[in-house]
This record gives sequence, C-alpha cells and structure tokens, in this order.
Amino acid sequence: MKRNRLSSRKRMSSDATELGRLAIGLAESGGKLERSFWDNQLVELIDRILQEGVEEDLNAALDRLFDSHAEAHDCLADAIEARAESCVMTHQAQDYDILLFNVPLLAWSRFSIPAGTIPGATLQALKVQLGAHVFSGASQISLVDYLYSPDQLPRSFVDTWQLMRDLGGAALCGKAPKLDISAMPETNQFLSDTRYLIGAVAVPRGMPIFRWNEADDVSRESALKEWVKQGGPSLEPLLAGCAFQPLLADAYHAACRLADMASRPYSLRASVSFLQTTLGKPAESLRAVVGGFHDKRLEEYRIGFGPRNDEAIYHGIVWPLLGSEDETTDVIGEVESILRESGIKEVIVHNQQFPFEFCDDCGAPLYPNAEGETVHAEMPDLGNTNSQTLH
Repeated sequence: MKRNRLSSRKRMSSDATELGRLAIGLAESGGKLERSFWDNQLVELIDRILQEGVEEDLNAALDRLFDSHAEAHDCLADAIEARAESCVMTHQAQDYDILLFNVPLLAWSRFSIPAGTIPGATLQALKVQLGAHVFSGASQISLVDYLYSPDQLPRSFVDTWQLMRDLGGAALCGKAPKLDISAMPETNQFLSDTRYLIGAVAVPRGMPIFRWNEADDVSRESALKEWVKQGGPSLEPLLAGCAFQPLLADAYHAACRLADMASRPYSLRASVSFLQTTLGKPAESLRAVVGGFHDKRLEEYRIGFGPRNDEAIYHGIVWPLLGSEDETTDVIGEVESILRESGIKEVIVHNQQFPFEFCDDCGAPLYPNAEGETVHAEMPDLGNTNSQTLH
C-alpha cells in the first residue's frame, strides 16, 4: 500500500542511491528467483544502515522513489519496516525469530485517557492472556510496562529497530526490559484516542508465531474474540473512566496501520455517544455536516456535529485519508453509513473544496457547517463540561 510522504530533493548518499536501485530491481523482477536475488541484497544493505543508525539514507531513498517509482517505493518501505520490526537472534546456540508487536487499544472518555506505567501484576496478567490467546505455544514474550500514546511511539525506523533488539533480547533471557521512560513526550489529550501495548515475541527459528499459525483451526477472528473476552478485564484498570475496544496484536507496523484505520469509524461512533451523553439528547436530534479539505490535493474529511434546529457546530472530528485513498475512494459513503447506523438522521455532504485551514489563534481544525462555511466547534455552556477534539 502506497505511503504518503513529503518529497525531498537533497543530494543523496551512495547508500541511499543503492537502496533505490535495489528496490527498483525488486519491483521490476519477473519471478521468485530474481526477486530473491534483489531482496537478499536489499535486506543486507538495510540491516547495515539500521545498525549504523543512518535514518537519513532510508528516508532519502523513500522520498526519491515516491516521486519516481511508486511500486519500488512500496517494496522498499515494506522491506525497511520488516527489518526494523524483526530479526534472527541466537541464544544458547539456538536461532530465534524475533518480532516486535503492537496491541492497539481504541478508547474514548469525557475525562483524560490514561497513558503511563503498567503495574507489575497487571503486566503479568496481560502477558499470560497474550500467550494463551494470541501467540503460539512456542513463544516467549517480553512486554513493556508502559501504556503508550501515539505521541510516545518510536519516531524513526532506527528507534523501532533498537526497541525490537532490546525487547527481543529481554524475551530470550526471560527478563523484564529496562527502558528509559523518563524522557517520554507529553501525551496530548483527546476525547477519542489510541493506546498501545508494545512487546516482542521470540520463537525458535521457523516455528509458528501466532495462534492462528498453528494447525488447530484457530482463526484471527476467534483469537481476537478470546483476547477481548479474557484480556479485557486486565485492561480495565489501565483505562479507568474510558470506553475501550482492544484490537488484535500484530507485527508493529501492521498493527499501527490497523489502529489508524479502525480509529476513524470508532471516533465517529464515540462522537455520537459523547454528544448524546453530554447534551442529554438522542442522536436523531443531531445533524452531521461532512466536507473534504484540500491542500494541494484532498487531505482529509472533517465532520461537524450540531443540533438539527440550529447552525451551530458543537463538535467535530477529522477523518484523514490513509494509504492510497483519494477522491475516487468512497469515503463519504462509509462515513454516512456509520453516522446513520449511530442514529444520526440528517447528514449534509458538501461537494465544494474546503481550504486546509486551522484556527489562527489555537490551531484547532475548522469544521463545515450547514451553510458551507468553516467554523470553530464550540460546545454550548453546560456548566463544568469540557470540550475537546476527537481524533
């Protein structure tokens, strides 16, 4: 899936140039044997760059291919992600496959959504449930004792690679990972947001990693069902005062993309629930207004919520475009369907192109109203109720 990137025209190093050449060869290869030829060389170079910590070479190659060869860009992005989140380690003369995994948790609350240290007993309970319902019987798991917010995830491929190595080693040794969480960035607060459990799993080389990889008819769907059922009670103390939905653990980057996709409909439904609870009125008393916001191209849809009998916009959320989505993707249809399923009877969709603008004073997104204007979302005066933006 094509990633969105900002292009760069800086002079490229020899390693960045070579990454591009190998990725193009891989993208244009005509058979498995030739793909293996290019892939082996590409992986070897990526591993060296990650070990040397030269993030700039990875990004420069991706930027150049984004402009010139979309398929090669995706091949390179997939290869870098794979090498940043997985490796082979040797422990006591045995080779192990190591995978950095991520467990997204969608949550919303009228109060602050927690992030921070996980108590030891809770951490152990989560490891037991993940081992029983998500990972294979041959797995050894290391789990960070910290509930991450999106602002606190690794910022680069090199940071991700280092975290994978640290957690993988901890999993093999059966020791708790020692990470410096004192420098964690401050968490931005939103009404609807994602939290993450991050860990690493180690299995003997070539053995199954997940429960659904084993030959006992366990599917992803059944694994998710059991994880939600059995793991949910252990998550409740971490997300006090929140409604939350656990997603399935997966390879780090795939889980991040899954969370990005799932958070959009989740936030829409959370918006309706929040407004019903806060205003004390049913969903059918609300109106939703949808508009596309453009910079050089369509960047996102914004949905403003307000009363059906007034032009005010009480609340709003942003629905960003992800991957290869563009004007031809039926995002509007999906948004409207979710809104109507949530009880919204009146949905106004504007066909005009709204400018990609934010409030000059506070930086908040501006949302469309029924008249086709962009306005601030402002909750009515309800005493001590605080208005926040939903992702």
